[in-house]
Amino acid sequence: MGRKETRKLKAEIIEELREKAARAQIGVLADFTGLNVEAMSQLRRQLKEADGELKVAKNTLLRRSATDNTLLAPLVDQFVGPNALALGYTDPVPLAKLLVKFAQEKPVFKIKAGVLGGQVLSPADIEALAKLPSKEVLQAQLLGAMQAVPAALVTVLTGVIRNFLNVLVALKDQKDGGEGAAEARIRWLSLVPRSLRPCPT
Repeated sequence: MGRKETRKLKAEIIEELREKAARAQIGVLADFTGLNVEAMSQLRRQLKEADGELKVAKNTLLRRSATDNTLLAPLVDQFVGPNALALGYTDPVPLAKLLVKFAQEKPVFKIKAGVLGGQVLSPADIEALAKLPSKEVLQAQLLGAMQAVPAALVTVLTGVIRNFLNVLVALKDQKDGGEGAAEARIRWLSLVPRSLRPCPT
């Protein structure tokens, strides 16, 4: 391959890295020294299933793709030694879980750093991210909490109204007095919905 073709190929790789980094929500760098082809293929498949992918490129090309205001810019200082770049395009939590688990199963695969929301993540940060619930779980928990609030609110309001009616009943009993108080109380309670009636004393 001539120099012209080589330059063209490098330019295409840099443009591809920039385009993919622009779409990614999270990027994670790892040292893959000692990882065999089969394990790399396994990791690529797993990342694809998690809506991510693995890119391997020379550090010079990674640096040239990490221009200002790009996802990779905060990682420039980490572009040393063999680097595999994992990119996640949706929820960053499943990708972090996958990489942490893979590193535990394949100790030669060492997570070096990551970036999320413009902030550099240490290996410990990525492990902490992996312990969080996924976006789907958080959404389900939030929905459950939102559904529980009206029910709890109704219970509280019902209790307040019932206590208020207890006071009214007590005042009415005092006012009516005599033998007709019980009958008057029964007629008055018959007008109150059953769910709101005061508890018997």
